[in-house]
Amino acid sequence: MSNDAYTPSAARYDRTEYRRVGRSGIQLPPISLGCWQNFGEDRDPLTLRTIVRRAFDLGVNHLDLANNYGPPPGSAETHVGRILAQDFRRHRDELVISTKAGYRMWDGPFGDGGSRKYLLNSLDQSLERMGLDHVDIFYHHREDPETPLEETMGALAHAVRSGRALYAGISNYSPEKTRQAARMLADLGTPLLIHQPSYSMFNRHIENGLLDVVEEIGVGIAAFSPLQQGLLTNRYLSGVPQSSRAAGSSPSLSERQVNDADYQERVRGLSQIAHDRGQSLAQLALAWALRHRQVSTVLVGASSVSQLEQNIATLDDLEITDEELDRIDEFAIDGTAR
Repeated sequence: MSNDAYTPSAARYDRTEYRRVGRSGIQLPPISLGCWQNFGEDRDPLTLRTIVRRAFDLGVNHLDLANNYGPPPGSAETHVGRILAQDFRRHRDELVISTKAGYRMWDGPFGDGGSRKYLLNSLDQSLERMGLDHVDIFYHHREDPETPLEETMGALAHAVRSGRALYAGISNYSPEKTRQAARMLADLGTPLLIHQPSYSMFNRHIENGLLDVVEEIGVGIAAFSPLQQGLLTNRYLSGVPQSSRAAGSSPSLSERQVNDADYQERVRGLSQIAHDRGQSLAQLALAWALRHRQVSTVLVGASSVSQLEQNIATLDDLEITDEELDRIDEFAIDGTAR
């Protein structure tokens, strides 16, 4: 790819059926580009730029970030900020850019958690790294039991009122804390837009209450890790590739998990179901996560354009029959390979 001016595809909105986020006016693509582990300093900037361009051409207009994404922390936002400046100045209003704060970002007592000081300072730093005057969604990244929820929600509401964010979100909150957060934000005049939990065939915790809560309060879900950090792909059926996360320093995967006999049995069973549907295992896993009406989008990373295109091809067949769901339930067991 050269450095010539980027002209998006005129057909970028033709094939994607966008999903409404809860009871809001916002719609998101069913598959969004997550920038968790593929946008660090060790990544080739030209490859990242090519991926973002191709994603937008395919209708993927939502980029999901956090202050600590990298590695090192902050580098994903820096990469995305550079790409936005190069290619998307004229298309910013077509994009949904989200970021988060909640995990440790800098030393000292104000670089972690859910305090007003940490959240608003972090948001300002994120905006500077990305070269933006606002993000579309600002999330609190995790529950902080040491900070009053009223303070954390007050900070999110202030971020919206001040114009630094258009919508407020939460991530990794329990069903009850989600209900409380939504009530507090509503009282502050800033409705909760979206919740971002992990969700996959091997991590089904949101089915134990959270799906019901978000349905009741009118909040959408952006599911992260729908491929369980690569465990729900065919990558590990023949061992551990040297280039894989399980062979490296990923905090989420290990060779022990991949070589676990229980995991191998279940992933092979799911792979057969995917094969019978004419899909890859990854495509089946994404379609399965999207089967709930409460799920507005699933967040998927991409290390190459071809991987991105294979994931987006999931949208060609999202229908899963009851018989297929019954077969999947034999192998899609919560807690597998943890």
